[in-house]
Parts: sequence; structure tokens; C-alpha cells
Amino acid sequence: MSLLRSKYYDHPDGEDAFGKIVATNKYAVSAGLAWSMFDVLTLSKPQGYIPTLGRFAYNTGPLMGMATAFTLTTLAATNARGKDDKINYFIGGFAAGGVFGAWKHNHVAGLCVGLFLGMAGVVKKMSIEQGWEFFPDTPLRQHGGLNIADNDWTIMADRPKNWTTEKPKEQKA
Repeated sequence: MSLLRSKYYDHPDGEDAFGKIVATNKYAVSAGLAWSMFDVLTLSKPQGYIPTLGRFAYNTGPLMGMATAFTLTTLAATNARGKDDKINYFIGGFAAGGVFGAWKHNHVAGLCVGLFLGMAGVVKKMSIEQGWEFFPDTPLRQHGGLNIADNDWTIMADRPKNWTTEKPKEQKA
């Protein structure tokens, strides 16, 4: 299996640390690059290549650190406790919050983010255990669209199957 195609839940919790780190860091890199692009273009507006790369590193690096801290702490807690439950994800969320607090040089922000990420981890673990999803897959074709007046037929009854505008004319022999 390709390394970049690895997913977090390919292996049980407590196993395959490297694959899980790659899986979580894919999302961290994506979010970091997106936020860095926004930061460089609208907020900080650095002049030159080196300051621009510095802003990308400043924003993307800590997000990767948070993802790695969550993954490794969850893995260590699972192996140390010998249980695969929600508390491990809460501890991992707190570790990620600690990285955030160190990044921002603010221990209160780290505590608040740690609490938030810990609770988010617990909810995510509950969703895995109970079989529901935060954002379920939606079908590609949905009713409505940008031009609702032309596409929304939910108020009206369905047309009859053999509907025509007029009756066919009889042919004269």
C-alpha cells in the first residue's frame, strides 16, 4: 500500500505509529498550506522569497507538530494503559493543545485549545465506536442549485408519465 494513501484507521489504535503520523500530517500539511497562503496574500504580505517561505514554515510546522503530538500521545496512552478508549484521544488532544500553547507563547491558549481538542477527540472516538460520521457523504446530485426557481420541483406534484401539450390530430384519409 502506498504511504500517502495510508489512513488513520487502517490499523488498530496502538499500532503502526508511522502510518498514523503520515495520515494525520496529510491533513495538517493541507490546512497549514491553505492557511499560509491566506496569511501571505492577505495578512502578513512578506516581501521576498525567504520571508514568504518563513511564513509558510511558521504556520505549517506547528500544525504538523500538533498532529504528530496527538498521534504519538494517543499511541503511547493506548499502549501504556492497555485500553483502546476515549480517554486516550482526550490525552492526545491535550498534547496537541500543549504544542499550540508553545507555538503562541500562551499557556492559557494552550489549555483552552487542549480542552477543545481533547473533547473533539472524545467525540471522534465515540463516532468511530458507534458508527456515525461528522460529515456523512452526500450524493453528488441534489435537488435545487443556484437557480432554485428552475430546479426546485419539491412543492409541485410529479407530472404524469405520458404527458403531452395537446392531443394528437387525427389523420384524414
